[in-house]
Amino acid sequence: MNASSPANIVARDIMIAKLVTLSPETDVFQGIETLIRHKISGAPVVDESGNLIGVFSEKSCMQVLIDAAYEGLPTNSVSAFMDSNPETIDENTSFLTIAQIFLNQPRRRLPVVEGSRLVGQVSRRDVIRAAAKSFTASVEQPSTLLYLSALREMTDPPAV
Repeated sequence: MNASSPANIVARDIMIAKLVTLSPETDVFQGIETLIRHKISGAPVVDESGNLIGVFSEKSCMQVLIDAAYEGLPTNSVSAFMDSNPETIDENTSFLTIAQIFLNQPRRRLPVVEGSRLVGQVSRRDVIRAAAKSFTASVEQPSTLLYLSALREMTDPPAV
């Protein structure tokens, strides 16, 4: 398999390292506005050292809206609504493992951590983009099988 084969791809190869992040103290409505402004469905929540402590997502926003409607919620911090136990992966998690996680769970993104420090994120779209790029590259390469067939014909003795 070539270097761009999905079997050889790991999280480090497809993750996005420059992320929009939130602090746990961010006002929840400012957090919602950040997601909207950046056109993203969620953002990692990190402490002052860059350690991942949660994820604030569109699902978190739905909880804010429900609570506000029923309880007249005053503004609150992102930490009250974030997923404080998000599934994470490390930089060496295989492409197929990442795809399987996305297939089996309703997650849209997986934070990539080194220890507890956030180093990137892989989204469903990142996986699809990498797969499409890999499959396109393999289609554009000449077929080894056809090439070997041509060699066999060249080495066979001529028919009399």
